[in-house]
Amino acid sequence: MTRRALLGTAAAGLAVSGCSSRTGQGSEKTRAANPPDPQTVLLISLIAAKEQMIALYQRAALSDARRATTLEQFRQRHVAHLAALRKLLPRDAAPSPSPSPSVASGSPSQASGSAVSVGRLRDAERRAAAERPAQTAGVSPALAQLLAGIGACEAVHVVALGRLRD
Repeated sequence: MTRRALLGTAAAGLAVSGCSSRTGQGSEKTRAANPPDPQTVLLISLIAAKEQMIALYQRAALSDARRATTLEQFRQRHVAHLAALRKLLPRDAAPSPSPSPSVASGSPSQASGSAVSVGRLRDAERRAAAERPAQTAGVSPALAQLLAGIGACEAVHVVALGRLRD
């Protein structure tokens, strides 16, 4: 196919699809008509959950100075997971808001200053790891691989936190 024929086909396709030089007018209607990408929705929820887990570790470290250094190592792994998830988020996706302290605690009734036990961290890690296999269904291979790695790390955290005593 010649370049001229290819350009002519592309121009005809644009004319048929109703493209115009006016920007912004049709984009809102298009966004409203197109449902959000399920993978993007999942990424946004994963990012919010990681932010909550990081906040939980921060609170745990503040509530137990003896374990702060040990817990920081776990928190840093979650920070790395968060960065990797954000890299996969499309640029035009809505950024996730940082969680408020009450949201990060996992329950609105628990104040931001309440102590977080190692047992509570372990339970949060267990729940997160258990969710990962189902989340890999229907996502891109890159995200599925990342989720599998994150889930494995969370499962190891469960075991490692079990060795710490409250």
